[in-house]
Amino acid sequence: MCEPYEPWGEKGWFEELAPWQTTTWQKLQFCDESGNAKPMLGLVRGGIPAYIINSRAKETDNMAETIEKIRKTDEEWRAQLTPEQYQVTRQHGTERPFSGEYCMAKLPGVYACICCGLELFDSDTKYDSGTGWPSFNQPIADERLTEIRDTSHGMVRTEVLCARCDAHLGHVFPDGPPPTGKRYCMNSVSLKHIPPAD
Repeated sequence: MCEPYEPWGEKGWFEELAPWQTTTWQKLQFCDESGNAKPMLGLVRGGIPAYIINSRAKETDNMAETIEKIRKTDEEWRAQLTPEQYQVTRQHGTERPFSGEYCMAKLPGVYACICCGLELFDSDTKYDSGTGWPSFNQPIADERLTEIRDTSHGMVRTEVLCARCDAHLGHVFPDGPPPTGKRYCMNSVSLKHIPPAD
């Protein structure tokens, strides 16, 4: 027995999500076009599988990491963040190219979400894309990111959010280096560098 698989549609999984309903990534059984059950990463909200799963969903043999959502009011985010951090992460802004602290940085360690501290990228996956923003070819774990279709500014792109707090991080493009072929183009102000432990 499996649930029907529905790709990303007009209504996002944010719709009608009550504050007390925890959204997590879990391994779910979805039907393919032939009716066969396939394990995929799916969103579960309030204990109920969300049939709309985002573009990050994929077949997997491993149990997905559980990401507990963090929710704060707009006033709480404003108090916690600098004006630029708030504008980028909570209002889906973009820092100017080549202006970010981590654009050209070559620092060992990991890069975490500036809003909630979830570790997102390892420094080993960071590379110089020449675009003016910190770029990575893969996250620490797929389920730590949420990808949604972005049609703002007359373009069609894939926006990348922190899976725990929904902070806007940047966008992902299919023009990165091997082995993934992806370029996670992030805003420096959305990230916090954490050096390796001694």
